[in-house]
Amino acid sequence: MSVFIIAEAGVNHNGDINLAKKLIDKAKEAGVDAVKFQTWKTELLVTKKAKQAEYQIENTKVEESQYDMLKKLELSYNDFFELKKYCDEKNIMFLSTPDEEESARFLLELQDIFKIGSGELTNIPFLRLIGSFNKKIILSTGMGNMAEIEIALNTIIQAGTKKENITLLHANTEYPTPMKDVNLKAMLTIKEAFKINVGYSDHTLGIEIPIAAVSLGAKVIEKHFTLDKNMDGPDHKASLDPQELKNMVTAIRNIELALGDGIKKPSPSEQPNIKIVRKSIVAKNKIKKGDKFSKDNLTTKRVGCGIEAKYWDFIIGKTANKDFQIDEVIEV
Repeated sequence: MSVFIIAEAGVNHNGDINLAKKLIDKAKEAGVDAVKFQTWKTELLVTKKAKQAEYQIENTKVEESQYDMLKKLELSYNDFFELKKYCDEKNIMFLSTPDEEESARFLLELQDIFKIGSGELTNIPFLRLIGSFNKKIILSTGMGNMAEIEIALNTIIQAGTKKENITLLHANTEYPTPMKDVNLKAMLTIKEAFKINVGYSDHTLGIEIPIAAVSLGAKVIEKHFTLDKNMDGPDHKASLDPQELKNMVTAIRNIELALGDGIKKPSPSEQPNIKIVRKSIVAKNKIKKGDKFSKDNLTTKRVGCGIEAKYWDFIIGKTANKDFQIDEVIEV
């Protein structure tokens, strides 16, 4: 199974459906498997007095309530119907993360995979609802500990979703995530503890960490992208631009090829090199018929034919059946 790459458009459309369509175009060009948005009704998601996260204030340069910020970024359900149709036309998978229960029910008819954000890791009734849909689930675990992950996983399974249809994503919710806080090995801890498919939702700058995650066994990669990092909005600065997204996809697909099947054997491309590079047993000195082969009259050199050096111990002590000149390939 190839790595499932999600281009996280998120809220980088700035509440404009035309920008959202342009993001879909760029995601398609980059070669990702899915482009993902976020669906919510602001009044169902947040109170009017809830404060922004520090990174949101820093990135927007505007200090306002979460409610006011999110209301400006909200798309309507009709917008999402249109974006789903546009994705179908472009032959790219549409996904959107629901941020409250009404939107989750709305998205049920638009997608077969539900990505649940880190903020819902401890939201038991929400997890129970999504679990009851019996769809494939990708759950981010940012800000969580192992006990919280276990409870969330059990909640989803008990609600009706099979474990094999769940993927847990290691994540850090700081935008951008400092390298010292990535803790990529935690992904392996999650995989081992729960015997489950894992992946990584990345908020670092650049593309190195998702590539590293794939090399460690991530089956899903999620990465924010934008049309322009200089646009106004909370997530643009920690997102990839379209060319960077394309570079990441190319790198991940190359890593997938490079990982191979794990069987140690000569590859087809290096088979011709065996005769050229490996050494064979040849005469170090002139050897007369009847002489015993020994380390004193034999050596190994690149020849391109003859008995390979790995048979050295088999040849030593045998009797020469003919005369050999210096560098002549030994025959027995």
